Amino acid sequence: MSSTPTPRPDQPIVFRNGIVLTMDDAHTVIPNGDVLVIDGKIADVGVDLAAPDGAFEIDAKGGILLPGMVDTHRHMWQSAMRGYGADWTLTQYFVWYYLEHGMKFRPQDVAAGNLISALDAVESGVTTSVDWSHGLRTPDHGEAALEALADSPGRFVLAYGNLAAAPWEWTQDPEVRRLVERARDDSRLFGAQLAFDVPAAEEEFLEKAAFEAARDLGVGVTTHVGVWGATNDNGVRRMYENKVMDPGTVYVHAASLNDESYQMIAGTGGTVSLSTESEQTCGQGYPPAHALRRHGIQASLSVDTSVWFSADMFAAMRSTIGADRSLEHLLAHEKNETVTHAVLRVEDVVDWATRGGAKALGKWDQIGSLEKGKLADIVLIKNDDSPTMTPILNPYGHVVYQAGRGDVHTVLVGGKAVKFDGKLTGGELPSVRAKLEDTVSYLQGELGDDTWKSGMNPEIPEVEILTNPYQYLKDEADQPAAAHAHKH
Repeated sequence: MSSTPTPRPDQPIVFRNGIVLTMDDAHTVIPNGDVLVIDGKIADVGVDLAAPDGAFEIDAKGGILLPGMVDTHRHMWQSAMRGYGADWTLTQYFVWYYLEHGMKFRPQDVAAGNLISALDAVESGVTTSVDWSHGLRTPDHGEAALEALADSPGRFVLAYGNLAAAPWEWTQDPEVRRLVERARDDSRLFGAQLAFDVPAAEEEFLEKAAFEAARDLGVGVTTHVGVWGATNDNGVRRMYENKVMDPGTVYVHAASLNDESYQMIAGTGGTVSLSTESEQTCGQGYPPAHALRRHGIQASLSVDTSVWFSADMFAAMRSTIGADRSLEHLLAHEKNETVTHAVLRVEDVVDWATRGGAKALGKWDQIGSLEKGKLADIVLIKNDDSPTMTPILNPYGHVVYQAGRGDVHTVLVGGKAVKFDGKLTGGELPSVRAKLEDTVSYLQGELGDDTWKSGMNPEIPEVEILTNPYQYLKDEADQPAAAHAHKH
């Protein structure tokens, strides 16, 4: 047990002498700055700040201070199966969760996934997460998801969904609507959304009832679009023609759309949640950061699901900038040209991970930057034991390409330390781990050993090895040597 003192929940806190990435409108950087926290809010940002008597002082020298990161799309319930589907395709994911085994999750299993995912988020510096909770097959599942979020450290938006029923049906259920209203108004949460998709169908636009339910409830909509083979331009067109693309709607992935669809999103004030590791792996389409820039669409970042992918925004930022730069070079090479200046910068993806998420959720007045009066959701990246944290010359570049979740020293949510000195101080990890072990044991028993193993290890397609005219066979390679020896 560490003897390092930790700040009390109600104690003023001052960070001293860190590199402060304020992420304000000017992207102000303070090389040796302080951040003062009083009563859960940022009281001041500057140099050599005066702090109240009894304030808890945190030495941020050699570290980087930035706003808490915001994840706009995380299927938190699926963290109960962390890493299980690392070799899946999107088709295998759909079969496992939508058609077969995801239907076996009990309310307590949804809760266990939410509990571990919540700790996962704040431990890595993600202070606000959208729980894209599409496993809520019954109101009991919804109740379990809501309470798990409310009991966890961090800020959470419950995006209520039900993949087992039509959205125009479950959004009319009075019990579901009461749960959404509770999530919307519960001070322990950070709001609510409705989570559902619009497939590329031609029949009557039945989904309109779900959009109208969101308007009636006073909550936003989050929806997967531009997912190859599932939701495409036709779905966006249907939404636009039926006048349900309200400002603030979050479009997830948006990876396989045409220019007209992007124009509809931009023209109606929508935002896009990029899940680049997911788009790269699953085949929704090429990660569309380039298209969002071209059409002036606000971007945010998300991790999607840790049944596959990394559960932190460091990976999201790194994969996003990597994919964008790869495409930029590829397109240039196809024209026999060379890229001499990269368009997407590290500063941009840090913006998307903080400000972008705050704006997507309509919370920019409260979170997303280190400015006086905002909620004290603050991350300190500092690791004196790591050679990777020295020197820090380009702080944005350091956040994106050098740092990782293990370098997150302190995380405040509303001025309360949920991680300090590199260790979680919020939540009850041993208790959550026990719940998770019960869930995994139950699911494994429900599936049986053979199904469990085959689900984790899908068949590998046969790969044709092309004939290589430059590759010698062993016996052919031996012949010149033998001939040479005979001559001598």
